[in-house]
Amino acid sequence: MSGVSGATIDPAEEVLRPVTAVQRLHRLLHVYPALGPAVVLGGAILTFGLLNSRFLLPNNLSLITQQVAVVGALSAGQTLIILTGGVDLSVGSAMVFTSMIMANSVLALGLPGPIALLLGLLVGGLAGLTNGLLVTRLRLPPFIVTLGTWHVFTALTLLVSAGQTIQQKNIPDILLWTGSTISIGTIRITTGVVLMLVLYAGLAFVLRNTAWGKHVYAVGNDTEASRLAGISTDRLLLSVYAVAGLIFGLTAWILIGRVGAASPNAAVDANLDSITAVVIGGTSLFGGRGVLIGSLLGALIVGVFRNGLALAGVDVLYQTLAVGVLVIVAVAIDQWIRRVRS
Repeated sequence: MSGVSGATIDPAEEVLRPVTAVQRLHRLLHVYPALGPAVVLGGAILTFGLLNSRFLLPNNLSLITQQVAVVGALSAGQTLIILTGGVDLSVGSAMVFTSMIMANSVLALGLPGPIALLLGLLVGGLAGLTNGLLVTRLRLPPFIVTLGTWHVFTALTLLVSAGQTIQQKNIPDILLWTGSTISIGTIRITTGVVLMLVLYAGLAFVLRNTAWGKHVYAVGNDTEASRLAGISTDRLLLSVYAVAGLIFGLTAWILIGRVGAASPNAAVDANLDSITAVVIGGTSLFGGRGVLIGSLLGALIVGVFRNGLALAGVDVLYQTLAVGVLVIVAVAIDQWIRRVRS
């Protein structure tokens, strides 16, 4: 007697089987990856607002958005790479290197501000392109490639800057423009924040409405199946790393405006902070699942937690601990969501 028939599930029985609340939540989070981060962010804002009346003051909310601008913009480029199943550990060092190129080309070479800005964007794009070439041409794992270029870009930054910070008085106004403020009622935000939001809006449109965006998700889901379907996977990956590099160059501009200087020691935790924001935002580290807005929510969650805990007088050590716990929980939830049946 064969035992196969006894293990066969009747399709009608499968359809009529009651769906539990947990299963509904499971499927909902699978379909809407940004829903979880949005709930966490809302809960965090409500909790910290109740614990400390200063948290919801316009000045404090303005400060949070300004602090999030750099990591949020970096996370947009990081999201593109993680959606393809890769990861970029060099994002922060590439950004700082690019910021030093922008400022130093004015101070040392006497280039006009607009030319220095374009040069910086070009250098950022080339940095991303270098990572992409190493991944696609030499078939090296993205983790190893970007771990190596992280150190390369850090060394180049020290070489270009000689370890010195370029002060605001030596930086042209166009490079400092992203630090100028805009008033919206009682809330003041910087043009860097606006630039970050425009970046997210543009990338979200591209990912949702273009063939390139759909191919990014397809390659992240299954590279070999995408190749067999006619997608040039190497070209796609190369373009993703190059676009991400341009975003890191743009973020360098935001960084200069935020700091009011170009420092080789700026944003030392940006490499890992960008990954943290993307993971907390619901994008799968295995690629193929996630939405860009989730990364922005993830960056805001980290900013809100650090600011709220600081106002509550919690030591910075425990602030870092809280962010670490958030990352572990986010990855665990991602693993649970990935087990949902199609």
